[in-house]
Amino acid sequence: MAVLSNAERVDVRAKWMRENTDTCTLIKTDLLDAIAATDDWADLNASAFNLALPLIARTNLTAKQKARLLAFIIQRRFELS
Repeated sequence: MAVLSNAERVDVRAKWMRENTDTCTLIKTDLLDAIAATDDWADLNASAFNLALPLIARTNLTAKQKARLLAFIIQRRFELS
């Protein structure tokens, strides 16, 4: 999957700004840079994540299911859900 477009990154920033309840001192451009860096990192490391999965999961889960699994783990680790 390709990285997000600039418009999609701006949408992510808007959503993050609406939903974040913790104090944040970043200005909008700094936040957008952080979103871009995170998106780029996810793109560069997707194959490493895929290879870390057990073969049965790697071959049977769809890309969307793998992304959801990763999101669930991150949310749980940081008590976001």
